[in-house]
Amino acid sequence: MKRIFQIIALFCMIATISSAQEKKTFTLNDVIPGGDNYFNLVPKSMPGLQWWGDICVRTDIENIKKIDTKSGKESILVTLEEVNEALKNGKMPYKLTGHIKPLRTLMAASLPWGDRNVITFTQYDDRTPGQKYMIWYDFSKKKIVNLFNLQGEGPTNFDFCKENGYMAYTIGNDLYVAHEGDFSSMVNPKVTGNQQQEKDVVYGQAVHRNEFGIMKGTFWSPKGTYLAFYRMDQSMVTDYPQVNTTARIAELVPDKYPMAGMTSHKVTVGIYNVKDGKTIYLQASDPTDRYFTNISWGPDEKSVFVIELNRDQNHAQLVQYDAVSGQKIGVLYEEKHTRYVEPQHPLIFLPWDDSQFIYQTQRDGFNHLYLMDTKTKLKGEWKTGKDSEDQYCEYLKTIPLTEGNWLVQDVLGFNAARKEIIIASTEISPLQTNIFSLNVKNGKRTLIGMEDGTHQAKLSASGTYLIDYFTSNNVPREISILPTTGKKGTTLFTATDPLKENYNLPEITVGTIKAADGETDLYYRLIKPVNFDPNKKYPAIIYVYGGPHAQMIHNTRFYDARGWDLYMAQQGYVMLTVDNRGSDNRGIKFENCTFRHLGTEEMKDQVQGAKFLQSLPYVDADKIGVHGWSFGGFMTTNLMLTYPDIFKVGVAGGPVIDWQFYEVMYGERYMDTPQANPEGYKESNLRLKAGNLKGRLEVIIGGMDPTCVPQHSISFLRACIDAGTHPDFFIYPEDGHNMMGHDRVHLHEHITRYFLDHLK
Repeated sequence: MKRIFQIIALFCMIATISSAQEKKTFTLNDVIPGGDNYFNLVPKSMPGLQWWGDICVRTDIENIKKIDTKSGKESILVTLEEVNEALKNGKMPYKLTGHIKPLRTLMAASLPWGDRNVITFTQYDDRTPGQKYMIWYDFSKKKIVNLFNLQGEGPTNFDFCKENGYMAYTIGNDLYVAHEGDFSSMVNPKVTGNQQQEKDVVYGQAVHRNEFGIMKGTFWSPKGTYLAFYRMDQSMVTDYPQVNTTARIAELVPDKYPMAGMTSHKVTVGIYNVKDGKTIYLQASDPTDRYFTNISWGPDEKSVFVIELNRDQNHAQLVQYDAVSGQKIGVLYEEKHTRYVEPQHPLIFLPWDDSQFIYQTQRDGFNHLYLMDTKTKLKGEWKTGKDSEDQYCEYLKTIPLTEGNWLVQDVLGFNAARKEIIIASTEISPLQTNIFSLNVKNGKRTLIGMEDGTHQAKLSASGTYLIDYFTSNNVPREISILPTTGKKGTTLFTATDPLKENYNLPEITVGTIKAADGETDLYYRLIKPVNFDPNKKYPAIIYVYGGPHAQMIHNTRFYDARGWDLYMAQQGYVMLTVDNRGSDNRGIKFENCTFRHLGTEEMKDQVQGAKFLQSLPYVDADKIGVHGWSFGGFMTTNLMLTYPDIFKVGVAGGPVIDWQFYEVMYGERYMDTPQANPEGYKESNLRLKAGNLKGRLEVIIGGMDPTCVPQHSISFLRACIDAGTHPDFFIYPEDGHNMMGHDRVHLHEHITRYFLDHLK
């Protein structure tokens, strides 16, 4: 009997080994976005989920389905066939100038009103190129009930207001508001004076180069009476001479690019009255060198609130303006920091109390929520936060809602009936995002969903339910409807991972090492080669970013490892990533220790990562490479030049070489101006280190990079020539800061070849 069990065990072991050996080898086309097989190997999802009030619906190609929140059962609400029938044969509510194309999919449709059986979508005219319409379809009446003519070619930046039924959008640099019928109003009237100046003024788009949480340029008031918008005058900003080489004779395509220490664009905030079509502008004290961030409205529509930041970015003020006159009413809160203040979130009024709002700040070391009461005024007294470098002055009664050595990442909305705020935070781990309900009265937080992994959520209209998108290193994807009480919900979709199931993948582990300060724990991700042999010596590559507002390691699929990291492990490399001091989600002191000296502390921490690699018995200590893009390109180049005896091969993509060539908002926040911090700019100027290059370094850029402009890398090549060193250089003509589609696959083929050739 014992022998029989031994035979069975041996058979099972052979079967297991055979199964592992049958798993396939993957290619870059399998694991890089843009690759021919990439989307076949990522975990499937359940696209098109949204809320119709408190009813979950799913838009698909052929239909829109309602989903029962308890059972997950689907039932059809709308079909593509019936919508196209209405477009073809139904009477339009307004005269058309052309003919609307049939819809091919309902994926982009939305249901803005929870109490109305209406979907909205946009579609093009099939006779007038670029002409687009916004259409309302009533699926209970099965007819088109409203139509907007979005005048002009190439409308974009759509901002629909469900309260008044108007659509704000932009064409070129102009801002329009459309409403029912064949009509759109231009918010900014054409100026008949200086045509060049008019060409350089932008309305209704994001400003300040999308810093400070700015992602849009229009802001509807709560009832839709007004539209606040940005006006950006760039006429005083220097043009950077980008060149398009696809023309017979290369053409100049200039970018407005304000470099650190130079003149920046001038921003003002307009208020457009929908009823009378008139516009006023907020009367700010000094709109020249000031950032206007995080615009928000009071519930009564009488006030507009703006968090204003000085050019030095070390003094923020929450300012209240009169929405009718544009006059400044007063300052409600101020904050100063010896390094920088970085407002990222607009204030949010409580839906059950119009006199109270939530303000977010890092004054106590981590981003937390503070409840401010407009009914209780304070004289204002400057105090010091838990971050000793931070001072603040409150002119309203303020109560902390959250605190601790973790941060609130986002406010998703409210459950007004329970007087709760739904938040996303790092409370469980800096490697995760978890969703909580926060009771405003007692501060109690209740976890919603699994404790493990990273969660994203969409909240229903009342805040009673949310759609939870959950992933971790062990769970490819799980989508559920969860009650915000913290109770168990309904799982709608669970994905498998075809890459893990069918391909031979490397072992990935996450751990901590000490930073160069000897105290701070840093997270690392280590990937061993596929078919790892502990008796071999392997070359190693550090993949680095290292800059503010980026974190490379999360509890997600492969712990955030990219396809290229996996591929290089298949090629026989040990892959390491370390989130050094200066990166995201660890608090303000963790981030701002790099202030005025970008690269210095970050490199020290990356060297700790290299030493960790050298301590591993299976790593060849003399064969360590480094690769990164953007800030990571800066880090890669800097590491190759500063620590040439450690890092032997590097590939730097889109690198910053000299911070005086980088843009005003980001550059000056972390480095001050070149005039105020000449020592810091000199220390981080990689052109001055060009003579230190010993190993093999390749620099790769997009030919029309609008973020790290080509001047960085070209000036570095000149410096290397003058110093007698020999970097390699590759350019993707007409590409921007990142390569997309096939170019992205080609890029990673090229990077791979460089390491295979020089770091074997």
